Amino acid sequence: MSKSLIIAEKPSVAADLARALAKAPGMTAFSKDKDFYENDTHVITSAVGHLLEQEMPMKDGKKIGWGFTTLPILPEKFDLKPIATSADRYRIVARLIKRKDVTEIINACDAGREGELIFRNIIEATGAKKPIRRMWMQSMTNNSILEAFKKLRSDDELQPLADAAKCRSESDWIIGINSTRALTALNSRHGGFRLTPVGRVQTPTLTILAKREREIADFIPRTYYEVHADFEVKAGQYPGRWLDTTFKKDETDEHKKAERLWDIAQAEAIVARCTGKDAIVEEQTKPTKQIAPLLYDLTSLQREASNRFGFSARRTLQIAQALYEKFKVLTYPRTDSRYLPNDYIGTATDVIRDFAKLTPAKAGNFPTELIPHCEKILKENWVKPNRRIFDSSKVSDHFAIIPTGQAPPAGMGDPERKLFPLVTQRFLAVFSPAAEFDVTTRFTKIDNDTFKSDGKILRHAGWLAIYGKQAANEQTGEEGGKVLVPVTPGEPAKTLDLDLREESTKPPARFNEATLLSTMEGAGKLVEDEELAEAMSERGLGTPATRAAIIEGLIMDKYIEREGRDFIVTTKGLDLVAQLTELGAETLSSPELTGQWEYKLRQMESRQLDRPSFMRDIRQLAADIVDKSKAFAKAAKEKQFPDFIASDPESGATRFKQTLDFYEAQTDQKPKLRVYKSVAGKTLTDEEVRTLIEKRLLPPQDGFRSRIGKEFRAGLEIKPGSGKVTFVFEKGSGDVDEINWDEVPVLCQCPICKDNIYILPDAYACRTNVENKPKCAARLPRELCKKPITEENARKFFLEGKTGLIEGMISKKNRPFSAFLNFKPKDKRILGWEFPPREAKKKVAKKAAG
Repeated sequence: MSKSLIIAEKPSVAADLARALAKAPGMTAFSKDKDFYENDTHVITSAVGHLLEQEMPMKDGKKIGWGFTTLPILPEKFDLKPIATSADRYRIVARLIKRKDVTEIINACDAGREGELIFRNIIEATGAKKPIRRMWMQSMTNNSILEAFKKLRSDDELQPLADAAKCRSESDWIIGINSTRALTALNSRHGGFRLTPVGRVQTPTLTILAKREREIADFIPRTYYEVHADFEVKAGQYPGRWLDTTFKKDETDEHKKAERLWDIAQAEAIVARCTGKDAIVEEQTKPTKQIAPLLYDLTSLQREASNRFGFSARRTLQIAQALYEKFKVLTYPRTDSRYLPNDYIGTATDVIRDFAKLTPAKAGNFPTELIPHCEKILKENWVKPNRRIFDSSKVSDHFAIIPTGQAPPAGMGDPERKLFPLVTQRFLAVFSPAAEFDVTTRFTKIDNDTFKSDGKILRHAGWLAIYGKQAANEQTGEEGGKVLVPVTPGEPAKTLDLDLREESTKPPARFNEATLLSTMEGAGKLVEDEELAEAMSERGLGTPATRAAIIEGLIMDKYIEREGRDFIVTTKGLDLVAQLTELGAETLSSPELTGQWEYKLRQMESRQLDRPSFMRDIRQLAADIVDKSKAFAKAAKEKQFPDFIASDPESGATRFKQTLDFYEAQTDQKPKLRVYKSVAGKTLTDEEVRTLIEKRLLPPQDGFRSRIGKEFRAGLEIKPGSGKVTFVFEKGSGDVDEINWDEVPVLCQCPICKDNIYILPDAYACRTNVENKPKCAARLPRELCKKPITEENARKFFLEGKTGLIEGMISKKNRPFSAFLNFKPKDKRILGWEFPPREAKKKVAKKAAG
């Protein structure tokens, strides 16, 4: 009997499909195999996200090198290979596709571009020629699943979406590979291997950060003055601040404001003429309402968790993923929607009802103070159709993050106990009434001078009651409400005190996790072309699921560093952005490239643009970037760094060979003195280098950064016979690597000492290793032989004893190679290398002489 194979994106979705479709007309219950579900007519299985990736093409049977001569790399056809960690799952799905009784394949992957790509890659890799239909689910309720199954779409209807998905994937590969290799070849031309990663999303994000860094560096503070006063009426005292009632906003100067005075004489004159005088009071009070914010998508949850708890975007995603997969108390977190489907009213009510029924014995980690609010929402029947909450037109692949109705178990960790209430409070808040305030604006006038006072009083808590008094104040930005003492109409006020305050303008704030995520989400606003900006409006730079990885990628590539909660751009990051401008390749650093792609991909989805035309433009862009890099390298070939003049008292050298990175003494003495231009993230000036060489000591100064990104103060010295520079610390300042372990993400448990292995900026290491290295050797660098070690491979290393095959490592001879890393806890060195077998060389038959 012929059967239809249904392929979902994740195992959890396959389970939901089996449960729901068993109730479809004419369908029987499914039996569960280890890897799939089956009944008389259907087989249901799943991917685990992406199973395949593009394979790097070969040249003459060999891997392509990193030099300019191999560029551009523009394959006409992309071969796919299983992702190492997903190879087993791919084999299972492929075997089911090839079953003789399977005569039709149904795509039930997520309803969107990435879901389509996951499915299409599987079909392409297996070479399947069987008929295809599409199951397009807007939500995972039983009704929605059954409705999607009832209205299966044709393969032809979804072909434009499939084309757009493939184009996005292949174009990212082409631009990423060619621009990274071109810039790497350019920057390695003086020797060594200077990997320079470039990407369509990563590089514009870096450019946003670099622009802010330059604004801060170029900022010159300006002094201004404010006049503050205290007034007294019958009911008591209140403060006020002078303002210019004739002020008009200056679009060219954001620092000019109505309350600021730029001339001290003017400010002093105001104090002089207002001192001791009575005033007339006028005020206006308006009732205002504040509705609850929308439900969370991943980006808004990451912003809130960063502001409230200091969690990084990646950490928030890890916690939310655990609450979804492990504890099953939240819905799917990698979503860009802040709405629920129209048919979710009943489900939302059921969730609140489940919480309202909780008793202290069964509540686990559920915040019991929310139970009365659940009861009130049900009693008042507040869960109703509302376009701010239920709107299927604003739900694509996944809906907003909400609780599932299950009580969080008592065994959850502290991070999970913080994040779950955040989501639950927001879920309950959207169904609750608006908060109501009385907002008072008071003007106190002394002749022609006016002082302004503001007051805000919460009259009806509404949704803010769910957050309690303290949290409600945080939500409104007030400290207990700003209460002004009452005045009667026309009542005079006595001027008690006048205070002239001197202030300075502040530079723009550095981006932190929350503000950078907001900027990435709204990157369309940075694009001038209206059509391109509109195309980006729904996506921005990256997706909710990828933005955390983009930020962490910038850190791993050493383009940015964390300083507390803020991001600072390294010299390497600033240099890359400047270099792209110098090359004339600003396209790579502008969000407009993403806007152009998104605009064209949308055209493709609506059959207004064909796939070959899009890919032709992408190949041309990649070739242009390579050509510009080659031309720049050719023009710079003649450029020679001048010798650096300084007197080395030890070797007698007076001239130092200068390279892109360092100065080296021109002498026969070994070891040769080498001084790097940048030490621990701090770039040394020529004068500082000369002082260090000639006096063998540079006094302590700020600006160095430790291996975990912490800024520290130190001096530099050159010890006799060493040929290298070392740190000199002031007394009591040698501990530069103090770590707040609560803020460091965990990779896995240490197999040696059973402590946690943490994800540090430079290594995966357990706490015991960091604090007392001799007791535990569990440490794996995050980069080996110029190749970043992914978290997945690090986890395999410690837990399974062996990583997947790591390709693209660079040897001491600047040759690429591949290897597995083996974990050897009983050996003196825990890191072992295993190389794949070499391909046998083809024998060439010798021609007979004569």
